[in-house]
Formats: sequence, structure tokens, C-alpha cells
Amino acid sequence: MRRRFAIPLIAFAAALPWYWFKPPPPAPDQIAQPLSVLDMDYAAEWFGGLSGFDLSADGTEFHLVTDRGYRATGRLKRSDVALIGFEITAAQPIIDRFGAVQEFPDTDAEGVAVDDTGRVFVSFEHAHRLLYYDRWDSTARWPSYTRAWGAFSRNKGLEALAIDTGGTLYAVPEAVLPGAWEALVYRRRPGEDWTQPFTIPVDPHFNPVGADFGPDGRLYLLERGAYPFGFFSRVRAMTVNGDGVSDLVTVLETPLGRHGNLEGLAVWADAAGTIRLTMVSDNNFKFFMRTQIVEYGLTGGLALLAQ
Repeated sequence: MRRRFAIPLIAFAAALPWYWFKPPPPAPDQIAQPLSVLDMDYAAEWFGGLSGFDLSADGTEFHLVTDRGYRATGRLKRSDVALIGFEITAAQPIIDRFGAVQEFPDTDAEGVAVDDTGRVFVSFEHAHRLLYYDRWDSTARWPSYTRAWGAFSRNKGLEALAIDTGGTLYAVPEAVLPGAWEALVYRRRPGEDWTQPFTIPVDPHFNPVGADFGPDGRLYLLERGAYPFGFFSRVRAMTVNGDGVSDLVTVLETPLGRHGNLEGLAVWADAAGTIRLTMVSDNNFKFFMRTQIVEYGLTGGLALLAQ
């Protein structure tokens, strides 16, 4: 009798923390509405661990990087608003400024941003730094460096990377120290050194993992929360005003388990003027995790956040 009751009690006690600390469900009135989900499958050993993602202004041509040191270009295929497929047009290992292929973890690429001239900027964690490439086949170059990055934890480095229309880079590390309520933002204007001019308020449930400037000029920040057996995500939009941000608006929150480990974000506008959030998930090269492209549209189009 005692054993029969003891087993359910033990199971209940073990499950109680899971329910107690489970993240609350998002608000039902989301600004961003789901448009499409595409499961990605590609027969190449390097494919997986998609952590950085950038899209052309028309939402067709993409550039991605992986956390095992590959970068690739490709095209998205659509039928009306729905994603129906993709193709990889080129792929190669990330090479350093000496033209050499490095070994993991020095190749842990996490963010990618392409400027108006086609230069590709890539951020890394573990070996915290940024590299950029003038051409697809060129060796890497350094857009300067700051020693502050040496203080990051090895697996909590420069995760989110974005570039504005003026060519200014913004990098946000994933790590937010325990007890801190602000995420550090690093900025590099063209021809200048890196500075840390401001912070962004954060929620202890989320960590920054992706960023992009939208066609409305606002900075969009993708944040991820992890919980046993699943992930949940949030996207916030904000206006960058000199040495600070304002008008923070949460445009998307996903419930636990809705999508995989969303890490890369691209923001663009379709022909109808609807701002789209296109995100990719990192499967960490685990067979039980999903590799997906997930797309949401902001109701109200370009005018929504400008009011």
C-alpha cells in the first residue's frame, strides 16, 4: 500500500518544479501573426546549427552561418505568402584573415549581417570577435576589436548582429549576468572603434540571440527562452536614438514548444507593405531538434509602428 502511494507522490514532487517555473503563456493579441513554417532538410554534412540569417530586401536571397563554421547563400521559394522550399546556391567553410579554416570552437558563428555594398559581417562566440568579407571568395578582415569581449563566457558571446542603412554595426551578447536587468549593446560606426553606448532592458526569461533593422528603420531583437523539453521566443522592436533606445514594443511572443530553437532573424517588407519576421532555428546538430524557417507578418504593415 505504501509503495503504491509513494510512487505517484515522488512523480508529483519531481514534476512540481516543471509546472511551477513553466513560462506563462503569451498574450493572445499578438501584433505579429503566423504566415508560414518550412521544415528544412538538406543532404550535406555541414548543414545544421543554423544560427545567423540575413535576407535581401525582397525576402528572396538569404545568407546564413552555422555554429560549426560554415556560411551559405541561397534562395527561398514561395507560393503567395507561404514558404514552400529553399535552395542552397553556395556553401563553404568560414575562413580567417590568413585564408585558413579554423577548428571548432573558434568557428562558432552566431550572427550575420550584409551591408548595402554586399559585405558580409559575421559575429562569433567562444572566440569572441567579428570578421567581414568583401566578396564571397575573399579572406576575412577585422572591423576593429574591443578587449571588453574577452570577459564574455565562452558560450555566451556575440549572438545578435545587425547593421543599419548608414553602415553602423550593432552587436549584442547573449549573456546577461545574473541580477542584471539590461543587455549590453556594442556599436561600431564606419571608420571608428567599438563602443558600448547603451543597454536594452531585458526579461530574465529571455536572452538576445538575433537582431535586424527593419524597413521602418527600427531595430528588431529576437530573444529566446529555454525550458526543459522546449523553447519559447520573443521579438521586440525599438527605435535607436543616438545613445539609447525608445518605444520598445513586443511584437511577437511564442508559447513553449511552438517552434524550435529560433536564433536567426531577418526583417523585411513584402510587396503589400507588410513587415515580415523571418527566423531560422538552430538544431544544435541533434536529431531530435528541428531545423525550420518560421515567418510572421506584422498586422498593419509599415505604418503600424510609426504611429
